Amino acid sequence: MIHWTFTLSEELKGYGFPFDCPHWIFYQRLKRLYEFLNHAESWVGGTKPLRSLWRPLTKIMDDPQLKTATTRMEERTRVFEKLRKSLSIALPEHSNGLNDDGLDPDMKTIEEAIRSFREEISVEAAYQKPEYKKMIEQIDKYWDKLFADPITLDGSYGPVSIQPQRTNNILERFFRDFKRGGRKKSGTVSLNKTLRSILSDTPLVKNLENTEYRSILLDGCATLEERFAKVEAQAVIDKLDAEKNQNEKMQPEMKKVVRLPDLPERMAKLLAA
Repeated sequence: MIHWTFTLSEELKGYGFPFDCPHWIFYQRLKRLYEFLNHAESWVGGTKPLRSLWRPLTKIMDDPQLKTATTRMEERTRVFEKLRKSLSIALPEHSNGLNDDGLDPDMKTIEEAIRSFREEISVEAAYQKPEYKKMIEQIDKYWDKLFADPITLDGSYGPVSIQPQRTNNILERFFRDFKRGGRKKSGTVSLNKTLRSILSDTPLVKNLENTEYRSILLDGCATLEERFAKVEAQAVIDKLDAEKNQNEKMQPEMKKVVRLPDLPERMAKLLAA
């Protein structure tokens, strides 16, 4: 049940933050786990493992600040979904993830939808909600860029129209293609450690083209091979061992179980039987 609580991917749409709300969904799963434990108390009795899990969950569920935060989250999620629909980008009911190009309405239609959304939010802002006031300020600030006309350039085969991008979706797709290529090369699904290493090392490799930087890095050595030979081997081994200890593996059978979105309900029926 604890593993199920942390397995949020089944309820996410693949858009990432801020479109997906993993923290809010995690809280909702904690609530369901808490309710499950309250029912399980009557079936299996006050066993020590259940009590150990029930106590911290009770503190979470009774936290007044957390209750207030989740209420605000629900309200703001509702408003944000209206904005997504108005912009026709990453629609909540779609499941294409970040590869979603959205709908294809004309720019005037989107502009009218955003104007209507702005008027609705202005009413909310009248109730002294600073977050909505800031949203209106951002919309007004970038209004011309959101609905900019296409840029016409003279190409080799005649005029070419370029529509300015309203999001950084193209760059993000490039990054995902990069990850996909890494998976094909290594054969592993998770590239977290590889990407962490690449992101930190890539600028260093690029800087090797700078003569002054290369001289500092070599520290008197003639080649990179000679410089690496001076690195303490034990320090590298300790670092690799530390990375291995961070990997937490779960049995394949357990992975299938925790992916079930209705696991608490199934467990409740099993215990009741």
